[in-house]
Amino acid sequence: MKKIHIYIFTISCLFVLANNNSYAQEDTKEIDTIIPYKDKFGIRIGADLAKTAKTFLENDYQAFEIMGDYRIYKNYYLAAEIGNEDYSYTEPFLEATTQGSYIKIGGNYNFYDNWLDMQNELYVGFRYGFATFNHTLEQYQVYTSDSYFEDDIRVINKEYNGLTKSWIEFQLGIKTEILNNLFLSAHVQLKTSFGDNSLNGFENLYIPGFHRTYQDTSIGVGFGYGVSYLIPISKKDRVQKVAN
Repeated sequence: MKKIHIYIFTISCLFVLANNNSYAQEDTKEIDTIIPYKDKFGIRIGADLAKTAKTFLENDYQAFEIMGDYRIYKNYYLAAEIGNEDYSYTEPFLEATTQGSYIKIGGNYNFYDNWLDMQNELYVGFRYGFATFNHTLEQYQVYTSDSYFEDDIRVINKEYNGLTKSWIEFQLGIKTEILNNLFLSAHVQLKTSFGDNSLNGFENLYIPGFHRTYQDTSIGVGFGYGVSYLIPISKKDRVQKVAN
C-alpha cells in the first residue's frame, strides 16, 4: 500500500510540473507574439509617370499630374490629384484640341496587412472629379456618301470656352515602398460622368482628367503609374502579433 501511495505521489508531481511548464510556455509564446514598432503618418507627394512619359513621347500631348495622400488612421487616407492636359487629336471627320485643368479629391482604404514597419498598400479608392476646359474645333469634313466629289474639309478654328465637367471615380491600386519613404504605384480607374455633354455643333470628345468620352455612354476607364515620397510628420506606437 505504501508503494502505491508513492507511485500516486510521484505521478501527481509529474502532472503538476507538466502543467506548470505548459503555462510557462504559453506565457512565453504570448510575449513572443507581440512586437512593438513605430508606424509612420505623414504626407505623401508624387507625380504621374504615365502622363510625363506620354508628354515626352507624343508631340500632340502635354500633361502633368501631381498626386498626394495623407494618412488619417491605420488604413484610411485622404487623397487627391491635380493636373493639366493639352491634347490635340484626330477623330473621323474632325481635328480638335482640348486644354484644361482638373482636380480629384477623395480617399483610399488599404486592405493589405503590412509586416512590422512596412508601408505598402493594396487599396480601393473613391474620387470626385471636376474639370474646367475649352475645345478648339480646328477643322471638320462634311460627310457625304458620294465619292465623286473631293472631300469637303473646312478649317474654322472655332473655340468653345468656359466648359466644366464632373464625375465620380473608383480606383483599385497598389503602392510599394522601394526605398525608405520612396514609393512606386499603379492603379486602374472606373468612372462615370454626369451633367450635360452637348454643345452647339460639337461634343465633349475629351475631358482633362476623365479622358476619352463616348456619345452612347457616360462610363470611362483609365490607369496611372506614379512615384511618390512620404514626408513623415508623426509616428504612432503599434504592435505586430505573430502566430507561432
